[in-house]
Amino acid sequence: MSRELPSRAAHRLSRARENAVVELLRVAPLAEELAGRFAAEGYRLYLVGGSVRDALLGRLGDGGNTDLDFTTDATPDVVQRLLTGWADRQWDTGIAFGTIGAIRRGVQLEITTFRADSYDRRTRNPEVVFGDTVEGDLSRRDFTVNAMAIELTSPDGHRFVDPHDGLAALATRTLDTPARPEDSFADDPLRMLRAARFVSQLGFQVTPRVRAAMTAMADQINRITAERVQAELSKLITGAHPRDGLELLVDTGLAEHVLPEVPAMRLATDEHMQHKDVFEHSLVVMEQAIERENAGPDLVLRLAALLHDIGKPQTRRLEPDGRVSFHHHEVVGAKMTRARLRALRYPKSVIDDVSRLVYLHLRFHGYGTGEWTDSAVRRYVTDAGPLLDRLHQLVRSDCTTRNRRRAAALQRSYDSLEGRIAALREQEELDAIRPDLDGNEIMKVLDVKPGPLVGKAYKHLLAVRMEQGPLTHDEAVAELHRWAATQTP
Repeated sequence: MSRELPSRAAHRLSRARENAVVELLRVAPLAEELAGRFAAEGYRLYLVGGSVRDALLGRLGDGGNTDLDFTTDATPDVVQRLLTGWADRQWDTGIAFGTIGAIRRGVQLEITTFRADSYDRRTRNPEVVFGDTVEGDLSRRDFTVNAMAIELTSPDGHRFVDPHDGLAALATRTLDTPARPEDSFADDPLRMLRAARFVSQLGFQVTPRVRAAMTAMADQINRITAERVQAELSKLITGAHPRDGLELLVDTGLAEHVLPEVPAMRLATDEHMQHKDVFEHSLVVMEQAIERENAGPDLVLRLAALLHDIGKPQTRRLEPDGRVSFHHHEVVGAKMTRARLRALRYPKSVIDDVSRLVYLHLRFHGYGTGEWTDSAVRRYVTDAGPLLDRLHQLVRSDCTTRNRRRAAALQRSYDSLEGRIAALREQEELDAIRPDLDGNEIMKVLDVKPGPLVGKAYKHLLAVRMEQGPLTHDEAVAELHRWAATQTP
């Protein structure tokens, strides 16, 4: 048996290599077309990196990567010439790094000349040096699972190139670096975040030496621009296993530099004394929110779930009865969320939506057993606006109590609120509440010109609309006259 196991393992790896080649050429037959153009002029062409990895994982073109990456011994000017007349479009924005991009029949291609770079280790910018071999090019890749290639121009058929045992790492879902991780991360600290991202996206685990290097070198991530950090963080959060990626960031200390409010939540016990810490609670809320997603990964919802309680450490108070309180943590948390997402250069729309959800996530808890007036329900809907469905998902996900009776009561209470929202929607235009008179009608009724008085009147009628529901035109006019009589000239 001891002699059979290595043989069986070798056979499985051999079959995996064969299957990868078949899958790649099935999904992207144009790779063969391109290889023919290179081979005709004596150049070598290899499929490389994520394309090969995803083919081996069976996720190429089916929810995984659909772009193709190539490496070659041809220089960029030669690559441009070989693409001319074949590609539908090509561009050279990456030519300084030896990369030419192109599109052919809707598939995006990137072709990079063999690289043998060195780094200044102050930024992540390499001193670009073209290499001579595919093995040398693969040795500078981030992880061994991304350091495999398939030669398409070999006279002996398609040749699988795997100098760093990436296929074996793929089989065990392990992330390791071709070089020493300390050297790899010193060259490009962003690779540490990429490790966490692959943990989330692919369900991999890092090797002990990679984890140790990430922990020792966490502060090096400060060499990376906020925009690149944000891009990796977003991919991590929208991955299939974001909890695992976030825990790796926190455990290695990387989160202290890119999202410090998250590890800070480990210091706070929540007010129910039922969670190990707020960090653990937030991860559970995020997982429960993911289960409620309607159409694929929702970055805004996941960020809101992760960050909804980040205001708790700053608002933590020990009450005389021994309980811990976090009064107004939603207000503080919304401000902290806005500041952090701005620092990470998120789009304004994402910043506004996430911080708004954090601000509103406690509003429901004032509903109790249904004592809210119709006015309060209207304000809940209006304040949430287009975020109402996400707010429903977030609030329901925020119930993590182990007390089944209490959890069921909370869900019934929210069912009641949603029922009242639905009932009011049938009676009135609930999702776009406006005063019963617009600005032009207000000016006509009061016989005034545009100015501050019109704005005040509009706000008053909006408040009446919230409180009382829709008015008839005559009732709105009468209310406006009553209000105007109380205003000092």
